Amino acid sequence: MDGSKPKAHVHEPTSRTREKPSGDEEATAELKLGEFQNVPTLSLSEARLLINAVLDNRRKLRKVNETETLIKTQDYLEVFARFKQTENIEAVERVLGAKTELELFEKSQLGSLCCETAEEAKTLIPSLASKISDDDLQDLLNDITQFRNLAID
Repeated sequence: MDGSKPKAHVHEPTSRTREKPSGDEEATAELKLGEFQNVPTLSLSEARLLINAVLDNRRKLRKVNETETLIKTQDYLEVFARFKQTENIEAVERVLGAKTELELFEKSQLGSLCCETAEEAKTLIPSLASKISDDDLQDLLNDITQFRNLAID
């Protein structure tokens, strides 16, 4: 033996290479959603309502294909959708819809997260900081919370 250390065998990567993000999308202090900037968005509660309505209609027509992904999505929305009753979902949408200074994405995030304080909302949705005062945001959050409390039996 020549006294040198044996060379370690280098294995080839076993995972696929990741695609680079397609754009400069980010939800930070400056909201950059690229091609999705003005695309309508849904809160988790709205998504739950929509998916359930479509599935109910398909069940009536006997055209339902309940895939594993669909079932997992329904389970997720059942757990995390903050509003379950249609009236409350629509009321929250009306309250958020009146805030024309907010982007659609910000409104859906507010409807999904149900933050308790303006500080919490601005921490989780940094782009709100330059668009709405803490007092106005707190009033909005209080209105949203009111509809959430109506849903508690």
